[in-house]
Amino acid sequence: MKFNIASRSILAFTLLIAVFVFFASCGNSNEKKDQTVNLDSLPPELAALTKAIQEHPTVAALYQQRAQWYLENKKPEVAMSDINKAIELDSKVPLYYRTLSDVYFSMGKSQNCRDALNKAIEIDVKDTAAYLKLAELEFFFKEYKKSFGYLDEALKLDPTNARAFFIKGMAYKEMGDTAKAVRSMQQAVDNNQGYYEAYMQLGLLYTAKHNPLAVDYFNNALNIDPKSVETYYALAMFYQENEEYNKAIETYTMLLKIDPKNKFAHYNLGYIHLVYLRVYDVAIQHFTDAINCDKNYAEAWYNRGYCYELLGDIMNAKKDYQQAIMIKPNYQRAVDGLNRVDELSHK
Repeated sequence: MKFNIASRSILAFTLLIAVFVFFASCGNSNEKKDQTVNLDSLPPELAALTKAIQEHPTVAALYQQRAQWYLENKKPEVAMSDINKAIELDSKVPLYYRTLSDVYFSMGKSQNCRDALNKAIEIDVKDTAAYLKLAELEFFFKEYKKSFGYLDEALKLDPTNARAFFIKGMAYKEMGDTAKAVRSMQQAVDNNQGYYEAYMQLGLLYTAKHNPLAVDYFNNALNIDPKSVETYYALAMFYQENEEYNKAIETYTMLLKIDPKNKFAHYNLGYIHLVYLRVYDVAIQHFTDAINCDKNYAEAWYNRGYCYELLGDIMNAKKDYQQAIMIKPNYQRAVDGLNRVDELSHK
């Protein structure tokens, strides 16, 4: 069959219309999906954002906010669709590109992440938040020199930016320069006295030096977050490692009031009573508490067995050593313990 020129023109025009309709339908897929979704089936915050988008489908900020929700709830693919829609509606907002960078980062696309942040800075050369995100990205990949460069740019824009000093402190810490790490973290808390993470890092840095200033920084962190399990644990470990056992016991006990199932706190209380205080019956109770929190805690089974062995309870010691080996085959300390009690039982 032959087509004349007019027929070909009609066919080409028809195909062009079909392609246009196809892409138009793709472009409107978000809107159509939003209009048909059952709001009652969504979490409240997501439902509220989706309802707002249904009512105002051309407001870019709503798509960015919903993208952020999806990102925080570990749904980067859906977040990508929304943030791209926000940029399509308004391509001159740096925040949208920073959100896009977060989506790319969560998907493991580091170069796309950099590109998005550089686009934010291209739009606004004073976008401190974009410089900080670039600094964090380079810090993540251990490109410390590049990270410091971005941090310096951020500090030029805002010399009191606590976050910039904090990232510097983390970089110096990883590089092994403790003095500069402490100095940077101190600058962070000087500029933001509510900076919990910086107080924690200062506490850990001074803990490594066995410096009692660690206690002050951990207490500052607890003033900000009185229910911080990690801070209580770090403080208790400082006391334990510096032979202040009563304070360690007191701090672990306070931690357990907040987190009764914390197996490590139970275990460490057992360890203190076993190794340092030699109160074996009390140690047994703490190791039992640790086991009740985690039946596969091989070290707790072993140490409870060792307590039984020291108390002359060979039968229970043997059972605990065997259990530790079942959980952790070739656990040498438990194997040695089992051999010892086997020899004792045959005498």
